[in-house]
Amino acid sequence: MKFEGAMTALVTPFRDGSIDFEALAALCEQQIAAGVDGLVAVGTTGESATLDVPEHVAVVKHVVEVAAGRVPVIAGAGANSTSEALELSRASREVGANGLLHVTPYYNKPTQEGLFRHFKTIADEAQLPIVLYNVPGRTACDMLPETVARLAEVEHIVAIKEATGDMIRATKLVSLVGDAISVLSGDDFTTFPLLACGGKGVISVVSNVAPHWMADMWDAAVAGDWGKARELHHRLQPLTELLFVESNPIPVKEALSILGVVGPEIRAPMYRCSESLRERLRAQLEVEGLL
Repeated sequence: MKFEGAMTALVTPFRDGSIDFEALAALCEQQIAAGVDGLVAVGTTGESATLDVPEHVAVVKHVVEVAAGRVPVIAGAGANSTSEALELSRASREVGANGLLHVTPYYNKPTQEGLFRHFKTIADEAQLPIVLYNVPGRTACDMLPETVARLAEVEHIVAIKEATGDMIRATKLVSLVGDAISVLSGDDFTTFPLLACGGKGVISVVSNVAPHWMADMWDAAVAGDWGKARELHHRLQPLTELLFVESNPIPVKEALSILGVVGPEIRAPMYRCSESLRERLRAQLEVEGLL
């Protein structure tokens, strides 16, 4: 299975410290109705860093049940320990995930050979399609294009979420592996240029708030309607910029709260966004006709 198109990195709603499964189901239904091509559960945007393992698995299971096969569900299963990553991978497979998102191990800073062996071990044992995730701004670990090219030859590795924000890097990746695995944008603001360079989609934060626009951008690009895709790219940019003024997922949760989709609760050490950003988000949502 290959993963392509506009896929949403879902937030994890909370109510009084616990997961709000009702709000999560409503969010999933909204995303599917808007035409997204996949749902990513418990990634960075889903606050994977502050969910314990039972919560993590419960979220994946719930999203799988709500999706009911209408779109694929990719489970965030990354860890900086290979054994822990395997544990999360097995648990995600058991509850029905269609694929796994595996971030580069954070904090311990493995070498390129260590990265290759980490991901190959997971691919060999997890037996599910795997999306690699390179986001050195968060992990202090950068997986180089040459390592990705090696991993593109490993069975079950089908895509990479490229989140360096560097279009030179992204273009090189497409050139090296674009025929073997899907190169996906991991930064909303690079989605259109990456599609134009041969990228195969996006794992998006902004599509939590405006899923129809992100889905339409992908559909337009696939159809060769680059004028429409470009128009949607520019339309999304002001909202995209606001959603990253503070650390993700602080602003996107606030935007969804303003829209009445989920509550604003977020887990420490994250904290609700500033009042000034809240008002800017509300104003932008009104300008865009989303509120």
